[in-house]
Amino acid sequence: MKLYLASNNEHKRAEFEELLPGYEIILPKDEGLDFDPDENGASFIENALIKAESLYALINKPCIADDSGLCVNAFGGKPGIHTARYGEEGGKKLSDREKYMLLLKNMEGISDRRASFVCTMALIIDEHTKYVVEKSVKGHITKKAEGENGFGYDPVFYNDEAQEVSALLSRREKNTFSHRAKAACVIKEILDKEHDAIWKEMNRN
Repeated sequence: MKLYLASNNEHKRAEFEELLPGYEIILPKDEGLDFDPDENGASFIENALIKAESLYALINKPCIADDSGLCVNAFGGKPGIHTARYGEEGGKKLSDREKYMLLLKNMEGISDRRASFVCTMALIIDEHTKYVVEKSVKGHITKKAEGENGFGYDPVFYNDEAQEVSALLSRREKNTFSHRAKAACVIKEILDKEHDAIWKEMNRN
């Protein structure tokens, strides 16, 4: 069964196909759609809904979106919704490594290194049926980068439940312990429950 994802990121497509077995993930670019919504919400939930609702307005088919980020206690929950653009003031672009190295630098001398990864997923079945799921994992920011698995801030985030740095986890472990995996687990239950409704919407003219 097809499910549209409010993203044009191939890495994210692959991840969602692993997290939602049985569903073919379709990106807007696959349909030739110009999709670049303005993520101007004040929370993960608002941004996830902005993306899902923007895509649904284009295709009128069941779709899903996610918004996620790193929340550091010592920074009052920042970078939060601005995680992907951390350190990019003034229009400059930073690589993932530059971002997490900047985070380590900004945390020098800070003893409270507690942090959490948050993921919100918004699922729209039809105009009257919407679901929002938000999950998080707790941990702390390490003092040095480790590992090469994963992406983003994984090399500097120690996952308390997994008892390991995220970038040292195998893909199978990440699909158990990550914030996105936990949100996707709930979404998969909802998708299975709504199977008939999704099928109907997908085949609606």
